[in-house]
Amino acid sequence: MKIAKVEQFYPAPRARLVKITTDTGLVGWGESTLEGKARSGMAAVAEIGDYLIGKDPLRIEHHWQHVYRSAFFRGGAILMSALSGVDQALWDIAGKHFNAPIYQLLGGATRDRIRVYAHWGIHGLDEASLERARQRLDMLQKKGGYRAFKAGPVGKWRAHEPPSRIDEFVKAAYMMREWVGPDVELAFDFHAKMTPGLAVEICNEIKGVRPMFVEEPVPQETPEAMKLVSSQITYPIATGERLLSRWEFRRLLEIGAVSLIQPDVAHAGGISETRRIANMAEPYYIHIMPHCAIGPVAFSACVQVDASVPNFLIQEQVDVGLGEGMLKEPWVVRDGYVDLPRGPGLGIEIDERAAEKVLTTYPEELGGEHFYQDDGSVADW
Repeated sequence: MKIAKVEQFYPAPRARLVKITTDTGLVGWGESTLEGKARSGMAAVAEIGDYLIGKDPLRIEHHWQHVYRSAFFRGGAILMSALSGVDQALWDIAGKHFNAPIYQLLGGATRDRIRVYAHWGIHGLDEASLERARQRLDMLQKKGGYRAFKAGPVGKWRAHEPPSRIDEFVKAAYMMREWVGPDVELAFDFHAKMTPGLAVEICNEIKGVRPMFVEEPVPQETPEAMKLVSSQITYPIATGERLLSRWEFRRLLEIGAVSLIQPDVAHAGGISETRRIANMAEPYYIHIMPHCAIGPVAFSACVQVDASVPNFLIQEQVDVGLGEGMLKEPWVVRDGYVDLPRGPGLGIEIDERAAEKVLTTYPEELGGEHFYQDDGSVADW
């Protein structure tokens, strides 16, 4: 069996799919969505595709090592995201070849179902915003029975903000807790917009909400800054969605900077590397909560890792990740969980007519949102 073709499809703004076809007719799918760098990521996938043509698709680890190590420059968001999509597709082919879910090839399932959380929050205290928040909460609870939610402060944040800005977010956080009660988990994603001092201040202000975790209170580049925040907070801090490979996670683990990590299967090196990162975190008693804010192929790849590792806590899931309009059988959330897939490979079937709808325009190369401070300086996204 040899790889005959590597193709790419982009059926939605936040979904860039890789399709690998073998000379025996087996097809594997992966997702290499790189938000804000779509064209660069697609060029990298095409370059990897040139190498893969004619190769054995089952030599997954060999191909991973070749793509990562054979060039003088290693890593980076563009290469790792492209490699991630290819890796997922190769695992999908392997599962189909052996007629087994990927998690069976990784040692079998360690759990019977996968816990997920949804995105929901109160983003404004005006009447209209509160009504929208109430409607979405009701929908999520009725449709999926979710018992965990994540929200966060919106817009740009400076090195420090006036009390009114901080108080508005804090009030919204406590209102969320009042709405959902004590049996539901609440998490808050700061999107790395804070300085350490501001992050500590706000984290302590919402302490009474009993957060499940606060995600990326400060930018991820400096583990010591993350440690500075977590050392002054009495509940878990999480990070990892923009860290690439086990080498970038290593320092976080060594210094105990966070309690939870969030490798992204579409950026950190695919199924192969996400599992290795989880294994590396296990002796530090750190659990993984894979980041996944894109499409259903990436979500399906996350589920395979979640099923196979012992130190999994909860899986991020956004609306598009369930696959409505892209999967022949979309994922279904029941009581806050998705069932383990039983089909081979990723356990999903792509609606290829939907997947092959090519967008006529590309997103901005530097992303769809741009934040500037009032003085014209660039703000963190």
